[in-house]
Amino acid sequence: MASTAYGDDIYTEPADVDPDTLAHLGPLARLAGRWRGSGGIDVNPKADGPETAAYIETIDLEPIDPQTNGPQLLYGLRYHQHVNKPGERATYHDQVGYWLWEPASGALYQTVSIPRAQTLLATGHASAEATRFELTATRGTTVNGISSQPFLEAAFTTLEYRIVVTLEDGDRWSYDEDTLLQVRGQAEPFHHTDRSTLTRVGAPQPNPLARRR
Repeated sequence: MASTAYGDDIYTEPADVDPDTLAHLGPLARLAGRWRGSGGIDVNPKADGPETAAYIETIDLEPIDPQTNGPQLLYGLRYHQHVNKPGERATYHDQVGYWLWEPASGALYQTVSIPRAQTLLATGHASAEATRFELTATRGTTVNGISSQPFLEAAFTTLEYRIVVTLEDGDRWSYDEDTLLQVRGQAEPFHHTDRSTLTRVGAPQPNPLARRR
């Protein structure tokens, strides 16, 4: 929903906001909780050609209190994704951020931050009952953009990011990520892909404000 849809008053917050985030997450509701996946597949660029690597992961998605930007109201989940290769203790990938839902417009947002000094904001739309949704980010935009530190920007330029989430049943969901990279020295962009199916291993807990009430 564009900001003009809220009218001229950009300061007044909505009244009587329900503090129960779990009741207002739309398509994100079934993601709340702790999840594990043991069959992830990562395809990444190497000097002598693409490498395909298996991975295991844990993702925690915790409800946060309702967020307002003046008249805009968002409900969401704070997440942490931790990834290892099978049999290895060293972290293969670590990622934190937020999944956000705007009930008034059906807008979805994912913020991504990784300790390689890179962040992005991906956006999409879905109905509250959707069991599949897609979000994208594109280099150079200011509303769903990608920001990288100098080395990554020069050597592995991230052009686009796409994630498709599929809710398979009450205790399983999957994602399909495609990060389009322009790798220095390669003529064609490279599709760095990650795919995994996760199973619930922990129930969601209410957000702090809902717990206090």
